[in-house]
Amino acid sequence: MPTSGDDLVLCSDAAVAGIHADLEVLRPADLGWRATVAALSDLAAMGARPWRMVVSVCASPPISIAELMEGVLDAAVAFSCPIVGGDVTSSPVAMVDVAVTGLVPRGGAMRRSGIEVGDQLFVTGVLGASAAGLRQLQAGAGGDTVATGAHRRPVPRLAAGSAAREAGVRAAMDLSDGLGVDLDRMARASGVGIELDLVPVAPGATEADALGGGEDYELVLATSTPGRLLAAFEQAGLTVPIAIGVAVEDESRRTLSGEPLDAAGWRHDVA
Repeated sequence: MPTSGDDLVLCSDAAVAGIHADLEVLRPADLGWRATVAALSDLAAMGARPWRMVVSVCASPPISIAELMEGVLDAAVAFSCPIVGGDVTSSPVAMVDVAVTGLVPRGGAMRRSGIEVGDQLFVTGVLGASAAGLRQLQAGAGGDTVATGAHRRPVPRLAAGSAAREAGVRAAMDLSDGLGVDLDRMARASGVGIELDLVPVAPGATEADALGGGEDYELVLATSTPGRLLAAFEQAGLTVPIAIGVAVEDESRRTLSGEPLDAAGWRHDVA
């Protein structure tokens, strides 16, 4: 329950068949799960804990509302965010729209605009697994692998977000669209440049997958006290985040190992 010491935060996300999920290789339940996780991942990026969820679902045969809701319900239980309302309707295209509320200590929410010059940049895990998994599934050779699992049923980094916030991290963002474009958005919002030393690539993925594949839902974190961040993750029993670079004063700078870094990834305003 909210207390006088909490801020209430709200996030929403929609997943549309054919845009956010290839239902030739995924189940309708996977679409429901993925929509829910996308919304919960935004809470993770603020360091918030889930509280309540409202869901609207659209479908028509051969896809059923029940199939889509199966994945939503699975995620709601897995990440302790009860469904308290919503709507269902028929539609020629299957869609799941999820709005989640979360609670975060007052004034403590991490924001994409909080990076300062000199901050060290980290990610909470290797990248590109989801893109590699989709490629495997579409090639008909996926099976049940780490990569296909990462694509079918991604996981929001809620515990990592809370640990980062408690460690004093000011800026964070979830990597839904790709490291290249999401980090560019953070840099623009914060008025800083970015110099990366490395991009941690998941097994079976490529650097291009890691930079622009998206849907990894790891968190990118910026902190001036990296030792405190690493200690907080260790104390919480979490995988230690990976250092990838630093924020610099030149707002136009975007480099990887000294070479130009493209803002690779999904852009919603580009056809």
